[in-house]
Amino acid sequence: MSISYKGLVLAILLAGGQAVSAQQVIKGKIIDAATKEAVQGATLHCTQEGCHCGCTTNASGEFEMRCTDCKSATVTSIGYVKQTVSLSETGFIVSLTPSASLLQEVVLSANRGEAVQRSQAPVAIALLSSKTIQDARPTTADQVLNKVSGVNMVNLGNEQHQMSIRQPMTTKSLFLYLEDGIPVRTTGLYNHNALLEMNLAATRSIEVIKGPSSSLYGSEAIGGVVNFITAAPSAVPVVKLSVQGNDIGYRRGDLMSSLSAGKWGFVVSGYYADKRNGFLEYSDYHKGTLTGRIDYRFSDKTSLSNSLTWLNYYSDMAGGIDSTMFANRSFKNPQTFTYRKVDALRYHSTLTQQWNGNSKTTVSLLYRNNTIGQNPAYRVKDDYRKQGTVFAGRKDLAHGEINASSFRSYSLIAQHRQNLQWKNAVFIGGLTIDRSPSTYDAAYIRIKKDTLSKKYLSYQNTDSVLTNYATGLNNYAAFANFEFSPAKKLRIVASLRYDFFHYKFDNHLAPSAFSGSPDTTSNFQRLSPKLGFTYNFSRRSGLYANYSEGFVPPQVSELYTGVKVPNIKPSVFYNYEIGGWVEIIQNRLSADMSAYQLSGTNEIVSIKLDDGSFSNQNAGRTSHKGIEAGINATPVKDISFRFGGAYSKHRFVNYVEKGISYNGNEMSNAPNWMYNAEVWYKPSYVKGLRIGAEMQHIGSYFVDPQNTARYGGYDVLNLRAGYRVRGVEIWLNVLNATNRYYSYITTKSSFGYSYQLAEPRNFNLGLSYDFANLFKPVKQKRSGGKGQ
Repeated sequence: MSISYKGLVLAILLAGGQAVSAQQVIKGKIIDAATKEAVQGATLHCTQEGCHCGCTTNASGEFEMRCTDCKSATVTSIGYVKQTVSLSETGFIVSLTPSASLLQEVVLSANRGEAVQRSQAPVAIALLSSKTIQDARPTTADQVLNKVSGVNMVNLGNEQHQMSIRQPMTTKSLFLYLEDGIPVRTTGLYNHNALLEMNLAATRSIEVIKGPSSSLYGSEAIGGVVNFITAAPSAVPVVKLSVQGNDIGYRRGDLMSSLSAGKWGFVVSGYYADKRNGFLEYSDYHKGTLTGRIDYRFSDKTSLSNSLTWLNYYSDMAGGIDSTMFANRSFKNPQTFTYRKVDALRYHSTLTQQWNGNSKTTVSLLYRNNTIGQNPAYRVKDDYRKQGTVFAGRKDLAHGEINASSFRSYSLIAQHRQNLQWKNAVFIGGLTIDRSPSTYDAAYIRIKKDTLSKKYLSYQNTDSVLTNYATGLNNYAAFANFEFSPAKKLRIVASLRYDFFHYKFDNHLAPSAFSGSPDTTSNFQRLSPKLGFTYNFSRRSGLYANYSEGFVPPQVSELYTGVKVPNIKPSVFYNYEIGGWVEIIQNRLSADMSAYQLSGTNEIVSIKLDDGSFSNQNAGRTSHKGIEAGINATPVKDISFRFGGAYSKHRFVNYVEKGISYNGNEMSNAPNWMYNAEVWYKPSYVKGLRIGAEMQHIGSYFVDPQNTARYGGYDVLNLRAGYRVRGVEIWLNVLNATNRYYSYITTKSSFGYSYQLAEPRNFNLGLSYDFANLFKPVKQKRSGGKGQ
């Protein structure tokens, strides 16, 4: 039977039409289950035998998959649990759960904001994920940061703090605080309370790099770097509201709203906290903070992100209590008018250009406006005190000051990343320009003291101006980071940064011991290297080692106090470190460990001169050695356990200050042992329920550099429970559950002992609603829960 030419053509067209009609075009979006942010670079592969179709999500988390008769696909992304999803619907949403595997954690801070797996970073770095933060429901940053091995953020009350990371508990400028990789404050004006300026409601995760990181981030990155990573616009509309409060006067309300529409993305988040009539007399405070972020995507390769954070903070400055009050468990306070208040505004705009799959450039413009005003308790000094061998002065008189420190910053940070074909190499280079004019003024006040109650009742302003100056602080820096793999399992990373600092000091008063030095300029420069490697024996074990240097330029307060500007240089720290990680039982048991030796040189100390006066000089050397270890375990499906601990020794090597030698002594406020352990029970038969217990241990330590007295340390138990059903969550945190009476930090000086009293047992109850649950993702089936 013959077939005509026209009939043959028609048959071919019909067959082709049937083949085309059998092809599916499936569209959807991949998001993070916890944050609702888009997951870029997630891959989908068809599970059908013989089918090889697949796709990758774009920067908005969107995908478009074209297959022929594909029923399901696997979804994988680094740092998330692999899932299998049905492709029976189109336009659906897939929520990926972050992986619980220690080795699959993705970190951004290891090489300046570029995502890498933790097992590829030759540094001791810890990630506090959004899940960790949400489970803890912290009211202050120390309630999550202290979960990291070797970290002790000291609570000074009302979000004020000191820090200890591979250093004693200290107020010194040895730690660098970042927000999205950008320093919160400018160099030369370090403030140990800088983290009270952070917006926890806007924080998605926190990363802690332990040890010097000056080669990437610059000065003050000695003991560690703490990087708060803010939430990006969510892929689906999100509105979260929460309220909470405790039985010792604390109240707080949070708001978070986010959405993406076309090329735009928006986030607004903030909270207002207020504490009144707390357990300790004169310890009220309030804080309001709000962060707004707007992203615009010009194309899949070009995007612009703008972020603005506003802060208003006020706190009564209670100060520490003396040994008599501590022994008598007295919650009275001698202060009645001292305070600290902070007004801060931070803005940054970041343009990102993805030239191709191997090349990316980011440019950020930054503006900061910050003022700290104080009537500080630590400046209040009694007129009646020991002078020589006798006491003299008026018992009803004391002396103090009111001061204010302000700065503005105008900064440019540019960075380029280039992937190379040779040995899987990556080059990251960039520069920083920071110009930060600052001012400082202080005025003397006369204080009236009650001789019976010992309270400081009131003060009188005087015409006596103690200090009034302006300083121009300029920092110019360039950095480079190069990494490559000369062998399959080996990764080598090298970093180098050059910093140049220019200080221009303008004293508005005649130079004196109170008003400061004469007008002058000071320049400092430093080249900071780092070299390290990782070697992964398998996907489940590896080790790393690195050598790094860190530096701290002199602070303005160290340079220009006194009638003569001292000839001092940056303090330099040299660090040798080795560590490793192992997943003993896949997704069940993992551990990591690091050991370090850190030497501080050219540390600035106050030297007593022949004429009896004092001058700052580079004459201090210290030694810091320690071992840090962490364990993560999931022995059974519903129970998880975490342990992080550290043993360290901090010693004075060559340290003579004000004529007193501390050589060979242990440094004060430096406990040898500290650890944090936590267990969570999340029963599968009651979905949304969590019950946890946490133990924080701080060992004993010397309270003075002369090593004449010790404080015994403390153990404190915290209990947490929460229940979430659909969009509603209720939680109860019982902090200091055993009602332990202790001091967060204890010091001894010529004025006696000072105790920073810890909060007694308190019950913090919270309630939240997450409107994002109105947008339900498609039902999914996990592929056995294996991490990718």
